[in-house]
Amino acid sequence: MRATLQRVTRGAVWVDGQVVGAIARGLVILVGTTHRDTVAEAETLARKAAHLRIFEDEAGKMNLSTLDVGGEALVISQFTLYADCRRGRRPSFTEAARPEVAKPLIQHLARTLQAEGIARVAGGVFGAHMLVEISNDGPVTISLDTDDL
Repeated sequence: MRATLQRVTRGAVWVDGQVVGAIARGLVILVGTTHRDTVAEAETLARKAAHLRIFEDEAGKMNLSTLDVGGEALVISQFTLYADCRRGRRPSFTEAARPEVAKPLIQHLARTLQAEGIARVAGGVFGAHMLVEISNDGPVTISLDTDDL
């Protein structure tokens, strides 16, 4: 699994002109899955995201996690994180998992974030065309890949 985490002051996702998920301070997590991913990767990624110390303490140091600050999470499926751009000008997405594999894994990741203690976890609509509003704080953007964790 791959994820791009953005520390935000707020985030929202729109589908067909309607807000389907929104958060205040916390993380927007864009998540891509590949064919090899299992619930173990979803759990590893969720735990890492929940406990990653990327929020500032009173001294201005990144010492606090999303859990420490009472932050929320907005989880959005993004198969394009597995884009292969090595050849030509049109990306290949053959490494991205099929929807029947990806959707349950992303749902499991969201449930695991809640189990870790993040009280509010919102999401987009899997497979829909979404408009994502991200108020990146910092900006702080972190890329994670379970192959490297």
